[in-house]
Amino acid sequence: MVGFEISTQRACGLAALARSTWYKKPSPKDWTLLRIRLRDLAKRHLRYGYRRLHIMLKREGWKVNHKTVQKIYLEEGLSLRTKTRKRRAAVLRVARAAPTALNEFWSMDFIHDELSNGRRFRCLTLVDNFSRECPAIEVDVSLTGHRVVRVLDRLALLRGLPEVIFVDNGTEFTSKAFDRWAYDNGVRIDYSRPGKPTDNAYIESFNGSLRMECLNLHWFTSIDDARRKIETWRNEYNNLRPHSSLNNQTPTEFARENRHTEISLVSNL
Repeated sequence: MVGFEISTQRACGLAALARSTWYKKPSPKDWTLLRIRLRDLAKRHLRYGYRRLHIMLKREGWKVNHKTVQKIYLEEGLSLRTKTRKRRAAVLRVARAAPTALNEFWSMDFIHDELSNGRRFRCLTLVDNFSRECPAIEVDVSLTGHRVVRVLDRLALLRGLPEVIFVDNGTEFTSKAFDRWAYDNGVRIDYSRPGKPTDNAYIESFNGSLRMECLNLHWFTSIDDARRKIETWRNEYNNLRPHSSLNNQTPTEFARENRHTEISLVSNL
């Protein structure tokens, strides 16, 4: 061996190492197919980081760890560009109770965008705070308090109603129609403090994902086109998109698992 007054055979014998192992040259794995698939997924899901893409690759049957995915992700220049947030002084605020069951707390809000002709439209977004499921996204150029009520009545037939709905102080949520609906259905409305969007963090986080992963990536030619594309994204969000706060399950998987748990507990009573 170079640098030592001892032969390779002698050194391998002392180390109980086969000489074939010593002379064998490493053969790096060919990740060409993985690179192609990773680029395809990153192109389709522009706002997904390497950890979320790694989960999607595992679902497809790829036997690869997250470090390899991260390495290829960086080599392919797929890293997300993020803005650095300014540091703000910590302020004490009243924390809302954490959700513990399905249909316990919902959050609701509006998000705006525009069509290719410049006409503005609005999206009414709803989220189950426990499962992170999105029951519906209502899209139109005008959404009044009465329209909000119709959406909630439709959801009541499909999945029931929550105990509490968290909303901001928008005119649609302070309208007489919405207030009357909440009273008649026994649903408590919890309003955010003025100027405190963090009071409704679940829906703010959801709206951020909707903005980055759908609204910013599509060119909407008409209101019907916007409805189709946003509904496609909603279904993907519920059924395909891994959610880090749900142990990388999808909202639908998490809801199904907890729904079965609730049924089992009731059956055992």
